[in-house]
Order: sequence, then structure tokens, then C-alpha cells
Amino acid sequence: MPTMSKIVIFGAGGRAGRQAVAEARRRGHEVTAVVRDPSRYPDLADVVAGDVTDEADVAALAAGHDAVINAAAVYGEGTDPHAFFTDAARALVTGLPQARLVAVGLSALLPAADGTPVLDSIPAEFRPFCLAHAAGLEVLRAEGTGLDWVYVSPVGDFDHDGERTGRYEIGEHGDLSAKISYADFAVALLDEIENPRHLRVHLAVA
Repeated sequence: MPTMSKIVIFGAGGRAGRQAVAEARRRGHEVTAVVRDPSRYPDLADVVAGDVTDEADVAALAAGHDAVINAAAVYGEGTDPHAFFTDAARALVTGLPQARLVAVGLSALLPAADGTPVLDSIPAEFRPFCLAHAAGLEVLRAEGTGLDWVYVSPVGDFDHDGERTGRYEIGEHGDLSAKISYADFAVALLDEIENPRHLRVHLAVA
């Protein structure tokens, strides 16, 4: 990977996406920041419209780029997370050129230290969203065998008020008590672009 890369970031308006954009630009990369509706983000400069569930959009936006970060998500009333995450995974698998894909995921899909799924300890109201994420990850595993991808999640949860330290650790298991700031999570995302060390696996960081 060249020192200066061209990176597409889907979901650039969310908390993880914003920090990924900031970290990439901090490192001197050329960033194409993508949101579904730029009018909803008047505070963001230099964003473009795009739909990560649309193969044609993915292909057009990723053309000429070295890497893609997918931090896009939907949640709540009026959304269909299962359709969103599976459609997004398929669009990325089929629409990407030879580019590194770093997908933002959930700790709920990890095993706990005792081998039980972390999902078992997630409140019932959040499980459909987690299962939707799991379905998207399964698409990557089943259909993305020719794609250079890594699925990155916190070991546990995000520290919403945490600041950037520039450090993180890789975890073997899920632990909901572990925290990482969005800024340090973005450091991990960019490290996996600049120095890819994990291929087609679920990488957990804290």
C-alpha cells in the first residue's frame, strides 16, 4: 500500500465514520467521504452522495481507490437492518475493484472468554440488529472469498467520550466491559489499510 492512498469511506456521517475520515486525512490520505443524503449533514465538508447497498454506486465511487471503509448502518423504526447489511455486503463483494475492504462490525458476534456467544448477553431488543450484522458478515465469508476484506469491531463497546490515544490492543474474545474510543478505533481501521495484517477474519480491538 502506498504511503498516500485513496480511500472511500461509506457512512462518513456516523460516529465511527467521522473519526475514520478524520484519521485518514490526518495521515495524509485522499478521502472520498460518502453519505446517503448530504443535505442531512450540513456540518460535514467534502461529502458525496452514495448508497453502499447499490452495486453500481459502490463500483463508481470505489473506482481508482486503494481501500474502502464501510461504517454505514441503519437502525430504528422504518429501517430494515437485515436487508441493509446483507445488501451492502453483496454490493461490496460484487462492486469493488481490487481494493482493501475494512468493514465496521459488532462485538456481539464474537465468542466470550468461556466460549459462549457474546450475543447471549445482549438485551433481547438489540438482538435483531446484531443478527442483521451477522447476516452481513456471513455474506462476506461466503461470497467474498476473492475479496481482500477484514471485519473490525470493538472487543466490547465504544467509549463515547473517550479521546484519541493512538493506541489499541487486539483481543481474542469479546468482553462487553472493554471500551475503546471512536478515535482509537479509527486508528485500528487505518492501520489495517496502511499495513494489512488480517485477511477475511473478524478482528477485535480495545
